[in-house]
Amino acid sequence: MDPKPIIMTVTFQARPGKEAELREALTQILAPTRQEPGCLFYNLHVAADDPTKFLFHESWATQAHHAAHDTTPHIQHLRSIVKELTLPPVKNWWDLIG
Repeated sequence: MDPKPIIMTVTFQARPGKEAELREALTQILAPTRQEPGCLFYNLHVAADDPTKFLFHESWATQAHHAAHDTTPHIQHLRSIVKELTLPPVKNWWDLIG
């Protein structure tokens, strides 16, 4: 039996006045992440009613692929600046029902 894909969301709430910087930082990691082995999809959204809220909706072939993603230079860079741009991000893991 093949392992089930990893599905997760990560939400960000920009600090006041940091919306544009956060958007830019999050947008910059899209292309390199989408090229990573095991990345099934990696999409960034902004709340339709609030430009300070962002959401990543992502899926990875395996937990190992996601773990490798967490060690990449672009994610490490994001982690080094995220505290100045956003409140603590919220991660949620999901199981596919149908």
